[in-house]
Amino acid sequence: MIYKDGRTWLDASHKRVLLFGMSGLGKTHLANLLRGGGEWFHYSIDYRIGTRYMGEYIADNAKAHAMTVPFLRDLLLSDSIYIGSNITFDNLAPVSTYLGKPGDPARGGLSYAEYTRRQEQFRRGEIAALNDTPYFIERAETLYGYRHFVCDTGGSICEWVDPADPNDPLLSMLAQNTLMIWIKGDEAHTAELIRRFDKAPKPMSYQPQFLDRMWHQFLSEHNLEESQVDPDTFIRWTYRRALEHRQPLYAQMAEWGVTVSADDVAKISTPSDFEQLVARVLDQR
Repeated sequence: MIYKDGRTWLDASHKRVLLFGMSGLGKTHLANLLRGGGEWFHYSIDYRIGTRYMGEYIADNAKAHAMTVPFLRDLLLSDSIYIGSNITFDNLAPVSTYLGKPGDPARGGLSYAEYTRRQEQFRRGEIAALNDTPYFIERAETLYGYRHFVCDTGGSICEWVDPADPNDPLLSMLAQNTLMIWIKGDEAHTAELIRRFDKAPKPMSYQPQFLDRMWHQFLSEHNLEESQVDPDTFIRWTYRRALEHRQPLYAQMAEWGVTVSADDVAKISTPSDFEQLVARVLDQR
C-alpha cells in the first residue's frame, strides 16, 4: 500500500484514494464532500464513462429514436436541432437508460443480444476509465493544482478484476497509485439497498458469465421465452443475487487496501473526519 500506517497517511502531502463498494453505500456522497472542501479532486468513473467512452453511443441511440418521428427526423437531417446527453456528476441517468433492461419490448425491454452488446460496451468503457486514473491524478495537480485525489468508482468494478491474483493488472495499477478503500455494508444495509432497488429498479452492469447464468436461470425457473420477460422483474431478481455475487469479490479486493464501514462513513461531515477515519483503519490493519 502507498501509505504504510496512519501517521504516514496524515503526514502525506498528496493523499490519493479510490472508493469502491456497492452503489448506495456512500461513495459518491463522500467524494462530493471531499470535493466540496476545496482541496480534493473528484474523479468520477461513471461520469468519465458517460462522457468519454459511451457519449456517442448514448447520443446516437437518442437520435435513432428521434429519426422514427418524421418531424424530428426532418430537423435532424437539416441540422436544425442537436441531440446530446446532459451528463453531470449528479445526473448519470443517460448511462443507465442506455444500458437498458432485457425482455419484452412492449414493456421497454431490449433483446438479450442487444442488451449484452451494450453491457460489453460499458465493460470496455469502465476498464478504460479506471485505467485513466493515473492520468487524472497527474492532471488534477498539474492543471488544477489539487494535491489530494479521490476516485469514485462504480459498483461493477469487482466484475472486471481477479482480486485473488496478486498480478491482476488493473488492481495492481490502482493499488500502486491510490489507497483502495472498501465501503462495507452489513445485513441491514443490504436489506435497505434491496428495498430501494425494488422501489426504483435501474440498469446495472454485470460480469458476462454471471449475467448469462442469471438470464438462463430466470427463463428456466419462470418458464418464459425472452419476449415474455418483464424487464423490471428480471433486474430486481438479478440484483438480489448480484449482491451475494459481489460481496466476496469486494472482500478480496479489500486485501489490496483497507475497509471502512458504511456506518462510519455516514458519520463523516468534514474532510478531516475522513482523514482521521482512514488513519485509524490503516493502524488497525
